[in-house]
Amino acid sequence: MNAIGQTVAPPPAATEAAPAPPAWRPAALTLILGLAALLAVFWAEAEAAVRVWNTSTAYNHCWLIAPIAAWLAWQRRHRLAAIAPRPHPALALLAIPPALAWLVAERLGIMEGRQLTAWALIQVFVLAVIGWRAALAMAIPLAYTVFLVPFGGFTVPYLQLITLRFIEVGLTLWGISHYVEGLLIETPAGLFHVAEACAGLRFAIAALAFGALYAATMFRSPGRRLIVMALAIVVPIIANGIRALGIVIAAEYLGSAEAAAADHIIYGWGFFSAVLLLLILAGLPFREDVPEKPGQGWWRRLARPAGTARPAMLGAAAALGIALAAAGPAAAATLRAEGARAPDEPPPRLALPPGCTATACGEFALSARVMVFPQAATWNEVAAERRRIAREHDQDLGFRVPIAGGGAWQVRQQAAERRLIATVSFLDGRAVGDGLASRAAQALNSLAGGRGHPVVAAVELRVPEGMLAAQGRGTLEALLAAQTEGLAAQAAELSRR
Repeated sequence: MNAIGQTVAPPPAATEAAPAPPAWRPAALTLILGLAALLAVFWAEAEAAVRVWNTSTAYNHCWLIAPIAAWLAWQRRHRLAAIAPRPHPALALLAIPPALAWLVAERLGIMEGRQLTAWALIQVFVLAVIGWRAALAMAIPLAYTVFLVPFGGFTVPYLQLITLRFIEVGLTLWGISHYVEGLLIETPAGLFHVAEACAGLRFAIAALAFGALYAATMFRSPGRRLIVMALAIVVPIIANGIRALGIVIAAEYLGSAEAAAADHIIYGWGFFSAVLLLLILAGLPFREDVPEKPGQGWWRRLARPAGTARPAMLGAAAALGIALAAAGPAAAATLRAEGARAPDEPPPRLALPPGCTATACGEFALSARVMVFPQAATWNEVAAERRRIAREHDQDLGFRVPIAGGGAWQVRQQAAERRLIATVSFLDGRAVGDGLASRAAQALNSLAGGRGHPVVAAVELRVPEGMLAAQGRGTLEALLAAQTEGLAAQAAELSRR
């Protein structure tokens, strides 16, 4: 009997007992082994991603993505205590569309597409092994790993144009006289080039990754998270335009374009950090970051009694997921074997204007190359070789020299190396770029055995000590104009064979 007035604790059965943790060990072991196998399958994609992380300032932050995703998963670990793994082989069939998309991206030569589809295939594998309930409970950390993929490079030309227009409109409103040609802006203070580094990609990508983290940790409602993500896309683009415009206006007051542009990337990061801080402060009054406690949250509706996944279902789900993911690379390996040989390099047929020899044009050293690729090569191999020759850098001054009959030489003026390098790609007699049309044409060429071979031609001028790279521009333009009947004609002819 209980004494009157004594506080009595309810019996244990009356309290909400915390669900027992499910037997995750077999599923976790299967995940580790399966992910290791998929890493081996998509090693080329992973290696290319890491190389970009190391070499491009726009993607240095990618080294932080895996630890952040792990932290987001750790913050939600209590959810898995209530959800047993439920592997299902049928879920692995969701890998068929991304597997086909991977093969298309491989034939198109788009590494970014290969990486994104490989990421999708890994997500499907995880889904098949742990089941949709557990995957949905961990949706945010799983989705955040998409920032491991260095995507967005294709937007650089568009971001350059947006920045250019922002500067142009701003100078008009400010009343500063200016002249615009291509990506060059001339003002009384000097000449400005909206280079690839000025496009703001590094700010936009970093802001997007930060915005996703901020939305995931500070907000709960989908609407507010979408607003944060939208602002993370739009605000950095506008801020980069303001930054670039500020540099040009500052030059008017300093009287020197060089003085205003000095260390502008460092100043840009400072400006960008200030913009992010303002975004953070603006979002704080609307935050919903109440800590999620065990036994609370929408995910409770997904809870299922603890239990051990059946080994047969677990093994079938993992095996089918890996097999479907590896189908595309296996097919691609067969196709690549047919076009594995190195490109041929016949002697270049240079048309030499007055004052030029096969090795020099006036004071400038001259060299040229022409490469004929196998018919089964992907455009990715062609574009990669062209970029390797050009040694592209986002600080290069780039311009085009038209080719009679269509197309243009892509020229990069590299001051640090006192070098000007012009490259052009040909396919089936036409000068083409690295866009989707030429990639698709070569993909069909490699699969169906059509006519022609991809061809890359290159002309390089070396500027002697004591001279600026810009001093060789006129000589190079005259030399390239003569190649309509020389190297360009040779490359067009070789691409038809």
